[in-house]
Amino acid sequence: MAEGLKKRFGDFEALVGVDFVVPEGALVALLGPNGAGKTTTIRILTTLLRADAGRATVSGFDVATQPQLVRAAIGLTGQYAAVDEDLTGRENLVLVGRLCRMSKRAAQERAAVLLEVFQLVDAADRRLRTYSGGMRRRLDLAGSLMFAPEVLFLDEPTTGLDPRSRLDLWDVIVELKDAGTTIVLTTQYLEEADQLADTISVIDEGRIIAEGTADELKDRIGGDVLDLRVHDRAQLDLAVTTLTREFGASESDVTVDRDLGTVVVPIAQGSDSLVTAIRMLDGAGIGIDDLSLRRPSLDDVFLHLTGHAAETRVGAKKRRARIPAGGG
Repeated sequence: MAEGLKKRFGDFEALVGVDFVVPEGALVALLGPNGAGKTTTIRILTTLLRADAGRATVSGFDVATQPQLVRAAIGLTGQYAAVDEDLTGRENLVLVGRLCRMSKRAAQERAAVLLEVFQLVDAADRRLRTYSGGMRRRLDLAGSLMFAPEVLFLDEPTTGLDPRSRLDLWDVIVELKDAGTTIVLTTQYLEEADQLADTISVIDEGRIIAEGTADELKDRIGGDVLDLRVHDRAQLDLAVTTLTREFGASESDVTVDRDLGTVVVPIAQGSDSLVTAIRMLDGAGIGIDDLSLRRPSLDDVFLHLTGHAAETRVGAKKRRARIPAGGG
């Protein structure tokens, strides 16, 4: 739980009053572009950074006054794999276990189980410098599970991974959630939030601007959306005027990408709107390269809320394994 979190770095306000709640056993995604405040929020919740104002608790413990109790209840996988290049995969996990005050035998047994779960058995005794990026991320996540935390923080865990490695890691995250782990996931990938999260908190410029399930957020746009790409970008404004007048939409609800020559218009009339739009655009002399009718996406939601995309800012059947309980 976070209430009114604020953080300033010099003249830059990283957080200007962040509030959100993560129910026990849920996976909540903190969705936003680079620089939105996601990592700053995670660093405060995991006791790595002190807020300038506001209050936060994790597993019932105050992050400012009870940091040791918070740390005992959480696991954290940061944006970059926190692994030792000179150690093997197995040695890295055992080291984490020993630092968590596990006995040597318990750490070795837990490491063996997690190496199996994360499909790293064949590489377990190789040094980390021979691991791919996806293997490092899986090992890093395994390390955060050496003691089966109550709450797991995943700060953009799939950034930089190839599509196959990303999907593999998604499977592991789903298994963790199904096993009852409470998860806070930060991401700038709309598809990731859509696929994994029970609820999504959209963050931009240091504040939460919307919350809800993926479907609830999409419903904020209302109905379907008409997706148009004009042939001549000089006709974009005329296309917006034509479509908003016909479908009764406000220009503030329309998303225009002048670089791509696209217009996205929320509508409520259903499939007949496609025929109507073609007739109106043709009557106005507007050339069309592409026109489609579809359900809103999270990308539409984010553009509607912020005026820019989430992933940018100014500025084969896979084996599924059960996540075991923690060792002691």
